[in-house]
This record gives sequence, structure tokens and C-alpha cells, in this order.
Amino acid sequence: MSKFGGIDAGGTSWRCAVFEDKDTILARTSFPTTTPAETLARAIAFFNDHKDKGLAVSRIGIACFGPLAVNPASPRWGHILATTKPHWSGTDVAGQMAAGTGCPIALETDVTAAAFAERAWGAGQGLDDVAYVTVGTGIGAGIILGGRAVWGTMHPEAGHMRAPRHPEDLAFAGVCPFHGDCIEGLASAPALLARWGMDASQLPDDHPAWDIEAHYLAHLAANLVLTTAVKRVIFGGGVMARGGLVERVSAKAKALIGPYGTAAPGEGGFEIVGAGLGLDSGLLGALWLAEQAQS
Repeated sequence: MSKFGGIDAGGTSWRCAVFEDKDTILARTSFPTTTPAETLARAIAFFNDHKDKGLAVSRIGIACFGPLAVNPASPRWGHILATTKPHWSGTDVAGQMAAGTGCPIALETDVTAAAFAERAWGAGQGLDDVAYVTVGTGIGAGIILGGRAVWGTMHPEAGHMRAPRHPEDLAFAGVCPFHGDCIEGLASAPALLARWGMDASQLPDDHPAWDIEAHYLAHLAANLVLTTAVKRVIFGGGVMARGGLVERVSAKAKALIGPYGTAAPGEGGFEIVGAGLGLDSGLLGALWLAEQAQS
């Protein structure tokens, strides 16, 4: 049986695994995202070391943070574009992994790969039109319509949309170095830390931070539904582990949209749910990419 490699290449950490199938991980590791040279060297060494142990993989799927060149026709395919992550702009992730391991590479953004995994095995099963949103170090969205990933001049960057400011959050400037107070600049994990002086995991459930957070994420979800007509918006990432946050976002998004055009008789409207695969959405998305490219 073919073995596949998967990399969940995040802006904070990388997770690498050797899969037999989605239920069988033969080896795995994780390490912080540091410099491109150091991080890629560790990932290459992981797969080469396991090749020597009889766990050679036939293809490696990479679910990578971005912005990322994902169009195979682009001469920059597999490269990180201009990013907030220091030193990573211009890095050829796919090319260096292929050269270092000798393996073919399948690559997508981390959120699009996660969307495919959730559609195959998680909270998006049975649907051809879904969006997956991650809320962590950054905020990004992967969109699948008609069973195909959406991208054109670039992949979607929904986290950089603007939203009306929460009335109790008018003074916070936002942390996005490109756009200041876009949704990522206002609702990502670094934004929570900058605004409140503590990590999201330290904020109590009754803290006003969570109403503000739900406000911005609800606008993001409502915009996705109104612009792409997805049937389900799936939220994942570390910040969304907070109990009740998905439900708050859902209630606020549905109130924002109201009855307008989203629930034709017998069609049931749209849903906002948590990730069915938890924090493994990205890693399993990398496996999905490798399997699909092999077939």
C-alpha cells in the first residue's frame, strides 16, 4: 500500500506525518515555524529519515500558510507571496521540499486543504459548497464551490475583509501590518493579545472580548454566505476552541443576514458549525491533497 506524506505548514508551527490512510499515522512530528531554511530542513529530514526506516512516501501533500501561489500555471507556483511572517516572503516551499526529498508535491493553502478534508471526512460531508475559516495566528478562508477550490488572480483572503467596528472597540487600531483593522487585524489571536494583554486561552468566558470577537467573525461569515452562497461555513483554529464561540458567531451572522434570500422553501438556509476534524483539519487536508494527486 502506498504511503503518503502530509505537512500542515502553519505560520506558528509545522506538523509532518507519514500516513497509510486517514486513520493510520505511522510517524509524526511537530516543530516551531522559524526561518525558512531551518524549518524546511527539519521537514526534509523527517521524511528522509523515515525513508531510511522503510517508510518512504510516494507523494507529499502540503497545506501551507500564505499568501501562496497556488495556480500550477504560475512560474511562482508553490512560493509564499508577500506575508506578515518575517523572512518567508518569496520562499519556494514546494520546490525546496521536492528537491530535498525527491518526492512529487501536491500543495494548497492550509485553509483550502482543510476545507477539502472537512468536506471528505468532517463537518462538510455531503456538500459541494462549503467554506472553512481558521482563526488563529491569522484568519483565512478556503472556499469550495461545486466541489472545486476557488481561486483566480490569487486564492481568497477573506480575513482581510473590512467589517463595521464593534461599538466598544473603536479605539483599537488593529494589528495587520498591511491593512490595520481588517478582520484579521481585529480578531486574530495576536489581535486578542494586543488588545487585552493576555492570550485568548487566558480570557474568561464572560470577558467582553468574546462578544467583540463574535461580532467580527459573524460579519466574515455573513459576507462569505452572501458572496459565495456556500451552504456551510466551518470554523476551526485555536481561537475557535473557546466553548460557545461558534454558536455566538452563528447567531450574530444569521441576525445580520435576516431572512434575505438564504432560506428558500425546502432548502433550509445556511449553517455555521465548528470543525469536525478539530485541529487535524489541516494535516488531514495535506493527506487529501496527496491522495487526490496520486489518483
